[in-house]
Amino acid sequence: MAWQETHKEQSKDRILESAAMLFTHHGFEKISIDQVMKNAELTRGAFYSHFSSKSDLYAQAITKAAKVAYQRKPVNFPQDMNNFARYYLSSEHRDNNYKQPCPLAFLVSDINQQDNQVKATYTKTLQAFIDQAETLTVSREKALQSAVLMIGGLALSRALDDKKLSNELLVACQVGVASLSEKEGSDVS
Repeated sequence: MAWQETHKEQSKDRILESAAMLFTHHGFEKISIDQVMKNAELTRGAFYSHFSSKSDLYAQAITKAAKVAYQRKPVNFPQDMNNFARYYLSSEHRDNNYKQPCPLAFLVSDINQQDNQVKATYTKTLQAFIDQAETLTVSREKALQSAVLMIGGLALSRALDDKKLSNELLVACQVGVASLSEKEGSDVS
């Protein structure tokens, strides 16, 4: 008896969840297909019915990671840039306390060494993040500035072995985003 289509979709989703979590925590080079499949509790053979290569998996896992990270926000999350920045630029996010962190900050140094498919997926994911920020600001320029402060700030704070400096960096980036929001008020009046 053949597997139902829903079983195939569920298997692919398990693989993507596994890959998204493993890649965002460890990067492309440190994770093997076998590790992804073991974490998904599936055989390696199942991989090839869903993906053409590890790079194909990586590209699709970036999209999956972004969706899961976006859905993680609290239900009644205040819709303003300051709260978004405080949530995003938190020590909990930096310290991997979320099962699925944001792939934009956690993979930023990994993407440059990947193929065009992966770079295109990362670019689309970044564009969606900027679009989200743009709904919370009055201009595309401020959305871009806020996105760079948030993604760059989180990425840099993760790279440091000095927690005090790392925490200062997170707070400084939160303040930077808030200052962009304050300027919004003066632009509108």
